[in-house]
Amino acid sequence: MNVIYEKEIGNRIRLYREKNNMTQEQLSARLQTRGCDITRSAVAKIEVGQRHIYPDEMKLIKEILKVSFEDLFYGK
Repeated sequence: MNVIYEKEIGNRIRLYREKNNMTQEQLSARLQTRGCDITRSAVAKIEVGQRHIYPDEMKLIKEILKVSFEDLFYGK
């Protein structure tokens, strides 16, 4: 994936996470309870574009944050 896209998607994840009044730790915990083994540190790296996001992670993140794929890819 293009580094610019990863940073944009990561930034949108951060924005939607903050809109949901959720910390990185809380997002990580919710992902873990749904079977996605991800740490708070990994969430932080995704948000700044330093770590790739896998399709299963993106699917769960969109469900937890109650946004669409379009929201994550293009924003509102």
